[in-house]
Amino acid sequence: MLKSLQAIEAYREGRLQPSAGPAWLNLIVSAEMPIVNLERVESLQELDQRNPVLDYVERSLRLLDSLQLSYWIKELAEETLIWSETAKGGTPRQRRRWQEEGLNCFAHNIGSAQLYWQHTAEETFEVAGRPQASALRAAGVPDAETLVIVHRLIETHGLLGQQIRGEVPPEVNRPLAVIMEEGLLTADELERLLFALNHCIIGAVSPVLWQDVRSEIMELIAAVTSGEPAEPLPMKERLRRMRSGPILRGEDFAAEWSRLEQEGLPAERLEELQPATFWYAESALQTFSLEQFLKVLALAARSSSGGNSSNGNGNGLGHLSFEAVMNSIYYDYKGTKKINVYKKRIIEKYLSGLSWRDIAEGKLAPGNPHLVHKLRRQGHLPDTVFFDFEFSPAAEKLIEFCMEAEKSVLYERAVLMLFDLFELRRDAFDRFHNEDSYLSQMNDTADYKSVILDYITGSTVLDIGPGGGVLLDLIEERMPGVTPVGIDISSNVIEALQQRKAREGRHWEVLQGDALNLKEYVDAGRVDTVIFSSILHELYSYVPMDGRKFNHRTVAAALTSAFEVLAEGGVIIIRDGIMTEPETQQRRIRFLEENGLEWLKRYAEDFAGREIQYQVLSEQEVQMPVNDAMEFLYTYTWGAEAYVHEVQEQFGYFTPSQYEAFIREHLSGRAQLEVFRHYLQEGYTEALRGRVNVMDEDGNGVPLPDSTCFIVIRKGQAAD
Repeated sequence: MLKSLQAIEAYREGRLQPSAGPAWLNLIVSAEMPIVNLERVESLQELDQRNPVLDYVERSLRLLDSLQLSYWIKELAEETLIWSETAKGGTPRQRRRWQEEGLNCFAHNIGSAQLYWQHTAEETFEVAGRPQASALRAAGVPDAETLVIVHRLIETHGLLGQQIRGEVPPEVNRPLAVIMEEGLLTADELERLLFALNHCIIGAVSPVLWQDVRSEIMELIAAVTSGEPAEPLPMKERLRRMRSGPILRGEDFAAEWSRLEQEGLPAERLEELQPATFWYAESALQTFSLEQFLKVLALAARSSSGGNSSNGNGNGLGHLSFEAVMNSIYYDYKGTKKINVYKKRIIEKYLSGLSWRDIAEGKLAPGNPHLVHKLRRQGHLPDTVFFDFEFSPAAEKLIEFCMEAEKSVLYERAVLMLFDLFELRRDAFDRFHNEDSYLSQMNDTADYKSVILDYITGSTVLDIGPGGGVLLDLIEERMPGVTPVGIDISSNVIEALQQRKAREGRHWEVLQGDALNLKEYVDAGRVDTVIFSSILHELYSYVPMDGRKFNHRTVAAALTSAFEVLAEGGVIIIRDGIMTEPETQQRRIRFLEENGLEWLKRYAEDFAGREIQYQVLSEQEVQMPVNDAMEFLYTYTWGAEAYVHEVQEQFGYFTPSQYEAFIREHLSGRAQLEVFRHYLQEGYTEALRGRVNVMDEDGNGVPLPDSTCFIVIRKGQAAD
């Protein structure tokens, strides 16, 4: 067994105090704050119980111990591995002292090489310099060649893997070739050593990952040992590699890049980042869209000449760190590491408010004062830029409140306050923690939506608010020759659909657009069918018209917008909520769940669509107008996790006679109502069984009224 492994085992078993052990072990185990890439951490809580850096070093050493290598190669590799993570260790006091001494605690490969030099070389040589074997030999330093080899290997620790990920330019591995040029190792020796090291470095992260990249690592090692200068990698290719995760999930990098260039993406400006090493970019930004990712990098590119740095000293950009973003974007949600979607949604809105021209001119995003981006440099690291998003103290407290409120009945109110503070629209930003399940539930409505196919006319179909894409799938699969296009204002929905389209080889199209202005996205008179499937009530609830939400004029604008782009003979298909008539009917609701009445009281306070009226008859029973009762029960059906969103929506906004009159008023005599029916959507009765009893005014059980309408409007010639 390797001596280093024996030391780690002795420490874990309590037989060795770190202060009495080797210096590298003392540095690693003395860390009071884990400095770790959170990309592969399952739960942040686990960082409180273990030292992930020591765990990683031990895994890499056990891999090394299992390899069949010459004694000399294994000895060099062991010395490299035990020192390569030391700059992540040390107490806060030690780390401050290291910085004062000129050690780079941020770039751990550089800082670890400096620490190795500090603990093993003669004091007469500078810690921050790059040692030369000839100078050491001339000074009579023992084992000069070994010291220099290990120093270079620590200095380039992990960089071949980072080169594959696009995080570093190829030239950062130049110190490896210098080992051969100085005659310290032959090309064959260096090749065997690098292969063993990278097997341990990458395999300790994931054995599967090592198998995936093994051939690429061998190619890069061959390039290093060939002695040929490294060819620079185009910045676009480096960025594509940094998007490997989103690409696997379906991101069409090439198509998106082309689209963004047409919209003003300053690709030439991103080339200024070519010399930089990226730290934590993938783990911090992988869940953002390509456009958002590139906007962040374009903001960072402005600092490459020092023009946007805090010290303004004009230093070039050698390192770009997103560590602060990474540390703030993750948190524990019910024991599992999750993206902090509260912050993510706010950052997404912030970036959407920045045009490419704004970024080039250094303008801040307009509007909300509670978030800005920051680019900082530190005096002892003049070539390093630290990127972060800075929330106001009030915003940070409110986000913390939302996270804490997840455990209580206050959650929905906390999130509503967050929506208000940052002016988030629900139709632009989908659910927080249940977005995936919500889109899945929308896809489960295929049976209801398949009825729509019977009324589709022509070959060009717009699906407004496509959600999870179930209707797009149905049209593509069952109606050859029809081109379905999904239009949604939500960048999150469009991004998810684009990725699914790429993964599954779908042929439908999606585009981000506003349902109230369809003629800005499609030519008037060229669309055969426009579908509003359970979307008009959301527009009614979330989109203000004349400064007021819950406005029938919003529905009028949506229908008029659709009618304008319809071809002659085209149809609008509506599937949405409906109110009951006569509206004067009363219903008694008896709650069968202990907290049912509290739900109603909270709902009546939070719902902004209209005043919800109810009369308490007993501890578990109320009497209400029928439409108020149903509006509440629609939200009650979805449960606690969806409450924060459902309470903002009014599902029924017209009775049948009101709806028909409204259509005729706003679409003129050219609108022909071909189908108008209403029904109780299957599932509500079953979902409420065992939770409430619904009765008439005399206490007799009655069925639920119709919940949903189905309307087909054809565009025809005006009546004479």
